[in-house]
Parts: sequence; structure tokens; C-alpha cells
Amino acid sequence: MSPFTGSTPATERWHHLRVTRQDGVATVTFDRPEKLNALTFGAYADLRDLLGELSRERSVRALVLGGEGRGFCSGGDVDEIIGATLAMDTAQLLDFNRMTGQVVRALRECPFPVIAAVHGVAAGAGAVLALAADFRIADPTARFAFLFTRVGLSGGDMGAAYLLPRVVGLGHATRLLMLGEPVHAAEAERIGLLSELTEEGKAHVRAAELAARLAAGPALAHAQTKALLTAELDMPLAASVELDANTQALLMHGQDYAEFHAAFTGKRPPEWKGR
Repeated sequence: MSPFTGSTPATERWHHLRVTRQDGVATVTFDRPEKLNALTFGAYADLRDLLGELSRERSVRALVLGGEGRGFCSGGDVDEIIGATLAMDTAQLLDFNRMTGQVVRALRECPFPVIAAVHGVAAGAGAVLALAADFRIADPTARFAFLFTRVGLSGGDMGAAYLLPRVVGLGHATRLLMLGEPVHAAEAERIGLLSELTEEGKAHVRAAELAARLAAGPALAHAQTKALLTAELDMPLAASVELDANTQALLMHGQDYAEFHAAFTGKRPPEWKGR
């Protein structure tokens, strides 16, 4: 995303999310524990806009996405979203569904790694938001459920039918999206949905540790790696290796590449600049 901004100032306070920043790491917390962090229209819009702002300002080098209370996120609020959509016309429904997709695109296209720290339920849209992260770290209480068919909608919501087969394979993705049955942490690890399974209560700790490690590393290299992983999902090999070659040629002119060589020959740790 372009770092250039126009007349709109940076948002000082986010009303539908809890956002903290420290040492290059942003932590975004769904904070409606009394509703199992169910999403509202405002929460979707805030997350979409927040990711855009963080991408432009370039001070964030890693992001942790988590939930307050007993779970990660139970999906769209039954009253505030599902009930409300029944009264919407087609144009309004299209605007809403496009917005949810924009959130997923923002998670995939932001120039820093995103780590979902999952405990308890990650259902519906909550499961897709975790899926769209670069890393999913969960404890044994975690359970994922892609519930869309259970409310009479397509299982291919918010890009789930694109992302999930690429993470767990077509067979597992078909089962999860078609049946909407919960997948508990042990099975999620077995089928490749998890990056790491921790001890109970430790998902947020491990996510914070990983975020700190990533934030201290070569940010531009991480950003380009993420961009290539997303872009090359649908490319033929010839196009992929050409894109890789162009990217590496650009990065070889970067400060971090020269810094690695200087650090290696000087027998010291590199001091990454993200440039």
C-alpha cells in the first residue's frame, strides 16, 4: 500500500477495537467479551481502516490480532448484523459484503506479518480473519468453525473458498466449508491450519514473542516475502520466478542486504533498517 497520505489525519481513537503499539508491534484486540467478541458493522470498518492507516505510516513491523475474554471472535453479531441485513436491499447487502472482503484483502496485502493469537472460539467471520493472518498460534481451547452454510449462506464467504484450500488442501476445505463443523485445536494443527499449538493460556504470549522477533528483523524482506506469497498463489512458474528475480534485484540494492554483509564480515549481529 502507498505510504502517501492526503488531507485526512490519522485516527486518534478507534471506537470498535482496542489498539496498542510498542516497539514496532501493533496489538489489535476484539473487545466485546460479553458477546464473545462478535463483530459489528463498525468493527469491520474500523479494522479495514486501521490496516490501511498502519500500512501507510510504515512504523508497524508486525501485528497481533486477538480477542478479549473467553474467545477470539464468534463472527458477526446475530442481532446487529444478521438481523439488520434482513432489512437491507441488494445494493446495501453488496456494500456490506464487499466491506468484509476488503478487511480480508487488507490483512493479506498489508506490508507486515499478521499473527492471530487464538483461544476459545473463532467462528464464522472470526475464523476467516484468523485464516487471513500469516501465522495462527492457538492454545488447546481453540476451535475454528466456518459456519456460513449453517445460517443458509455460501461457505465461500470473505475469501474463505480461496484461502482455506491453499492452507489445508481442497479436501479438508470442502469438509470445513460445506459442513460448518467445529475443528478443535489438535485437529487444526494436524491438517495444517495452525502455525503453532501452545500450552493453554500461552497463545498470546507466543504471538507476542513471534511479533517481537519479526519486528526486530528485516522489515522490507518480510514485506516482500508476504507480497510474493500472496501474488504467486495463482501464477504459473515462469511468471513466479521472474517476479522473484525482479524482487531480489531490487532488495540487493537495499541497506539491509549490505548490512548483512557488513555484519557477517565484522562478526556482529546485523542492525536491520527495513530499507
